[in-house]
Amino acid sequence: MRASYLFTSESVSEGHPDKVCDRISDEIVDLFYREGPKAGIDPWQIRAACETLATTNKVVIAGETRGPSSVTNDQIEGVVRSAIKDIGYEQDGFHWEKCDIEILLHPQSADIAQGVDAQQPENKEEGAGDQGIMFGYATNETPDLMPAPIFYAHKILRLISEARHSGREKVLGPDSKSQVTVQYENGKPVGVREIVVSHQHLVEDISSKQIRDIVEPYVRQALPKEWISDKTIWHINPTGKFFIGGPDGDSGLTGRKIIVDTYGGAAPHGGGAFSGKDPTKVDRSAAYAARYVAKNVVAAGLADRCTLQLAYAIGVARPLSIYIDTHGTGKVAEDQLEKAVAKAMDLTPRGIRSHLDLNRPIYARTSAYGHFGRTPDNEGGFSWEKTDLVEPLKRAL
Repeated sequence: MRASYLFTSESVSEGHPDKVCDRISDEIVDLFYREGPKAGIDPWQIRAACETLATTNKVVIAGETRGPSSVTNDQIEGVVRSAIKDIGYEQDGFHWEKCDIEILLHPQSADIAQGVDAQQPENKEEGAGDQGIMFGYATNETPDLMPAPIFYAHKILRLISEARHSGREKVLGPDSKSQVTVQYENGKPVGVREIVVSHQHLVEDISSKQIRDIVEPYVRQALPKEWISDKTIWHINPTGKFFIGGPDGDSGLTGRKIIVDTYGGAAPHGGGAFSGKDPTKVDRSAAYAARYVAKNVVAAGLADRCTLQLAYAIGVARPLSIYIDTHGTGKVAEDQLEKAVAKAMDLTPRGIRSHLDLNRPIYARTSAYGHFGRTPDNEGGFSWEKTDLVEPLKRAL
């Protein structure tokens, strides 16, 4: 591991075109989990895989679902329009009320279903919804055990978004990006070398300096005070103008910001996106489980950094492999940790969904500002950020 280096991560706001699509896809997943129990459908039987494309005043939704027949296209359209309105799009090129919405959802493939569903009522084993590898990561660089660059890039945009939604910053539009370059010394983050914020503005004739005057206080609030110095380089709306934003300025797709969603490039990524997928898809649920385990390893003081990989085959319940790397910071051997993890948590798809209580409408809130490093809420959201596996891990060791 290098002792001194620069590392950069980016974040994008909920108004970024790709994030608009992530939000819409996750709102549909939540809709099925809300309406299923009302129609007497077991949440374990609900399936959703929704992809969204957005461009100038057009939204196209495609994918596969299984759930209550009470969920109609009109209801889905209503949820989509509400999400776009909540994000803040009332612009000529993308308007929550005026955009055309095309819904192309159809039933889940029977071939996939037979590999995922429990084969007999008395056999509760369920296969993984697809093959693939998933990674989890944790580091003690920040209180939430996230890498510092992505943690602070998210925090900058969250603070600005809160100010925009509150009405304090009426000039700012929904679309924005941030980027933070962190200086590491002796393997620890100590300062910020470069800061980038590109933020859409709703007044066309406004300068980059005026935008900096608006956003700089939120950047300083987000970052540790001692990390910003006279040597810190600022890039605020470096192109000079960002009036046309959102899907009107650039088309969006679900699942195109997977590094923003995870660890900002500080850890490997299995390749599968999260948004729009119900938790039978291990792309999502096993990535959450991997983060949960890695975070608890670090929270237990068993390592300062932990990368965990899980591998699955479609239709097979048990993970094919569990791999842990503590990057030379572990207090116990990695092979011992791997055995302890297998004892401490059931990592089958059903085990993960049960342990983290994932059969709930908790996914729209994950669609912006990262799926990890968030605070668990009272409705069951971000349950994978809890540190209640610390004692089971210690017992297993």
